[in-house]
Parts: sequence; C-alpha cells; structure tokens
Amino acid sequence: MSRIGAYFRDLREKMVNEPLSPNRVAAGWALGMFAGCAIPFGFQLVISIPLSVMFRIGKVGATLGTLITNPVTIIFIYPAQTYVVSRLFFSGSLTYERLKNVEWTFDSAVQLGTEALLSFLIGGLLLALIMTPITFFAVRSLVKRTRARRRVSDKS
Repeated sequence: MSRIGAYFRDLREKMVNEPLSPNRVAAGWALGMFAGCAIPFGFQLVISIPLSVMFRIGKVGATLGTLITNPVTIIFIYPAQTYVVSRLFFSGSLTYERLKNVEWTFDSAVQLGTEALLSFLIGGLLLALIMTPITFFAVRSLVKRTRARRRVSDKS
C-alpha cells in the first residue's frame, strides 16, 4: 500500500511544483482528462501534448491526465460508455456481454458497426464533458491549497 501512497504523493508534487499558475496547471490536467476520455486510445498524446504547448498549460497534466484510459481501464470504460450511449440514443441492440469481450481498438469499434462506433465516440465525449470540469476544479483546488500551506510553513 505504501507504494501506491508514494506514487500519489509524487504525482501531487509534480502538480504543485509545476512552475505555472494553479489555473494553467489545472488546465493541463483537464486537457489530459478530456483527451483521455474523448479521443480513442493511442491518439491521445498526439493531441494533448501539442495543445498543452500551444496553450502554455501544464504538460505534466496533459500527459498524465490521458492515463484515465490505459490498457487496464479501457476494458471497463469503453464497453460501459458504448453500452450506455447505445441504450440512451440508439436502438440499444448492443449487449454489454458482447461489448466487454471486444479487444478495444478503433478498428474493432468500426467492425462492430455504425451504432457501436457512434456510441463509442459519443460516450467518450459525454464522459469527457463530465470528467474535464471535475478534474480542472479538483486539481486547481489541490494546487492552491498545497501552495498556500507551504507559504505559511515557509514563513514560520
């Protein structure tokens, strides 16, 4: 358990120590989260890193935020987002059992058909619209609080 705790402490340190304003640090993480949710796996860094450079926001967050989708999590996230959107907006002919047994690549979503592909893309966009602002405000708050605490302890 201590390795996981150390990992999250290191991650917090990277966030807090990035030499940018809390808003710019948080914007980088929000961009990474958006890319991780809305853009199919494999293309996320190609988009998030250049955008973070262009907008002068946190590159660490733009990179690490994409990790919401990784080889471990996509086996849960991709079938769930595709299934939910299929049920909400389309015929609902896709079963969760069928979707969870797919090897999730962009090509496999295309092979499942138009409903699956659209459900996959819309589901990613909806997840991004939910997770991006949550990420922005959570990271900004964490950076502000931690930096304020350090300023107080530095004065002591």
